Amino acid sequence: MKTAICSGSFDPITLGHLDVIRRAAAIFDKVCVCVSPNAEKKNQMFTPEQKLLLVQTAVADLPNVEAELFPGLLADFAVDHGANVIVRGIRNVTDMDVEYQMALINRGIHPELETFLLPASPAYQHFSSSMAREMIRYHQPLEKYLPMSIIPLVRDMTEEKEG
Repeated sequence: MKTAICSGSFDPITLGHLDVIRRAAAIFDKVCVCVSPNAEKKNQMFTPEQKLLLVQTAVADLPNVEAELFPGLLADFAVDHGANVIVRGIRNVTDMDVEYQMALINRGIHPELETFLLPASPAYQHFSSSMAREMIRYHQPLEKYLPMSIIPLVRDMTEEKEG
């Protein structure tokens, strides 16, 4: 059984993230989505537990996909889950440079790990969680950016925060 890891901070999960996860699920027997709390990132909108709930809701229709929180190194998460492949989406050459460096670091930690880079689908190439957070903050329609299944949750979570 080939297991792959898709990771990110998913603040929140976007249609671009979900596209990469769906494509990975079509290639690999099992996909584990690693939701990283990523304390390094500033201006996070959602708690780690909220992010996990959003990811779990977004991937609920994918029987070979599971998601969990992991505060440690991605390479360790992969090995803990019996995976030897990390799948990463890339939107541009900047992403490519960053992901290439991370692939080398991950292989340095666990030499059996490979990184599989999936170019973003053209429809989602301009998507980012930062952009989605702006749309949420300014109460814009979210259907073009977020999975439909999570929009009510996102609205509830952000209303609680504002209220």
